[in-house]
Amino acid sequence: MSETHAEDLAVGGAASPKERDERTRFEPVEFPHDRPVRTRIEHSDRIQTLNVDAEILASELRREIRGEVRFDDGSRALYATDASNYRQVPIGVVIPRDANDVIATVALARKHGAPILARGGGTSLAGQCCNVAVILDFSKYMHNIRELNAEQQYATIEPGIILDDLRNAAEKHTLTFGPDPATHTHCTLGGMIGNNSCGVHGLMAGKTVDNIEELEILTYDGVRMRVGATSEDELERIIAGGGRRGEIYAGMKRIRDTYGDLIRAKYPKIPRRVSGYNLDSLLPENGFNVAQALVGSECTCVVVLEAKCRLVYSPPSRTLVVLGYDDIYLAADDVPRLLEFNRSAWKGSTTASSPT
Repeated sequence: MSETHAEDLAVGGAASPKERDERTRFEPVEFPHDRPVRTRIEHSDRIQTLNVDAEILASELRREIRGEVRFDDGSRALYATDASNYRQVPIGVVIPRDANDVIATVALARKHGAPILARGGGTSLAGQCCNVAVILDFSKYMHNIRELNAEQQYATIEPGIILDDLRNAAEKHTLTFGPDPATHTHCTLGGMIGNNSCGVHGLMAGKTVDNIEELEILTYDGVRMRVGATSEDELERIIAGGGRRGEIYAGMKRIRDTYGDLIRAKYPKIPRRVSGYNLDSLLPENGFNVAQALVGSECTCVVVLEAKCRLVYSPPSRTLVVLGYDDIYLAADDVPRLLEFNRSAWKGSTTASSPT
């Protein structure tokens, strides 16, 4: 069963996923944003020096896109923080309605020398959603499930969809998207792809990188392409085809060929390695998977326009087992033995006992 281009697949609003009916979200309300814009944004730090005519950039954006352009001080203050302790006031905020809006925004930002930053739910804990840049907020309009194929167990989604909306739609077919951070009620898939999120069910389905099959991406210089696993023959064809796409793939192949042995030897082989770039995804034994190599790159390489996500079986009945130990060290010692059992989730907690 495959449901395609159904904008009403995002669901929610009942006690359990099985009880929820598929329904269309209410059309978001667009508010006028005609408040004053700072004429120029100047900023300098150890990474970048900016001098952007924000007023002209905002004016050109309003002419070119259908989405919202928010460059006033109030909107900039709202987007200056995420769930971390960091604060960086952006140049302005764009809320795109579709991929064409994103393409136009990136082109104009490049024309004016303005950095860009894609943002989802703003749940990042290390400042990933903050920067002196043009913020692209996908969560208001670009939150649709484009296709949900229950037989082949995948969904094609826009980056602004909330994780639980995808999970609730998939649960109707006894499927789910495996990674589930604590912020699953409001984090977006685009943000999860950005920081390679995991969650309590990581034992069942792995990290986000393990559940992304393809990405449709846009580079800062305007190249739009769909990426995923790439055979050696296909890789050579792409490089031979030339152009910017061929140049990009040739560069990634050079990284693989130059540093492949070091990547194999030095990358930690642990289940929850989420730091740094997934260069190991470019190794031949991993299928030269460009989509998975980009997971966790935090918008430093591309903007994600669409993603094909792997769905996994979601057991309809589950049992909770609570084990008690005298101390955390004994609990840790028992982990290897417990990992032998067929388990979907794992969580450890400690409680301080009061003296009697």
